[in-house]
Amino acid sequence: MNKNLSILLADDHSVVRHGISLILKGSFDNLDIAHADDFLKTLQLLKTQDFDLVILDISIPEGKGIQMVELIKSIQPMVKILIFSAHEEELYALRYLKAGADGYLNKLSSETEFQEAFTSMIKNGNYVSQSIKNQIVSNTLNKKSDNPLELLSNRELEIARLLVRGEGNLEIANKLELQNSTVSTYKNRIFEKLVISNTVALVALFKSYDDLVDYD
Repeated sequence: MNKNLSILLADDHSVVRHGISLILKGSFDNLDIAHADDFLKTLQLLKTQDFDLVILDISIPEGKGIQMVELIKSIQPMVKILIFSAHEEELYALRYLKAGADGYLNKLSSETEFQEAFTSMIKNGNYVSQSIKNQIVSNTLNKKSDNPLELLSNRELEIARLLVRGEGNLEIANKLELQNSTVSTYKNRIFEKLVISNTVALVALFKSYDDLVDYD
C-alpha cells in the first residue's frame, strides 16, 4: 500500500486553506493535510512531522519574506515548497524560486490552474506558470528586466517596501534586527540603484511596479 502524501497548508485564511483542501482531496487520494495559520506554527509542525509538500502564503503572519524558504529547507531539506500568493508573480516568483522554492502559484489563478499546479508539484516536484517560463526566457535573451525594482536585492526590496509603508529607519532597524546605520546605508543604496532622491519617488515606483504594498 502506498504511503499517504503529507501536505502542510500555511495560510492565515481558514477559507483559503479549506478551499485548497477540497481541491486536493477531490483530485488525489491518500492525502494527509495539516494546517498552519502563522509561520511560527508552520515551523513547529515541520519540526515534529515529516511533509512532502508545503503550500506557503508569502504574507502569512510572523513570516520572514524570502527567508521563510531557507528556514523551511533547513528543517526539512527534501520538502517541496509551493509559494501560493496573490502578489504579482512577475515580480516575486523568480526571487522565491532562486531562493529555493519549487513552485509559485498566484491565488487569482483558475481552478484548472490550481489542479495543474498541485498535480505538477505532487508528481514532478515543481511548477511554474507559462508567464514565468516566458519571463525566464525573456530575461535570458535580453539580459535585462523592464522592472526597475528587480535591480534591488532581496534585503533592499524588503527595506524599500517598509519605507513605502511609512516606516522610519529606526522602526525598520528594530523590525529587521539591524543597526540604524545599516538601514541608512541600504536606503541610500536603494535610492542610488533606482536613480531617485526621496521616498515620494520611491512610493511612485512601487505604485507602478509592486502590488504588495497597501497605500491606505
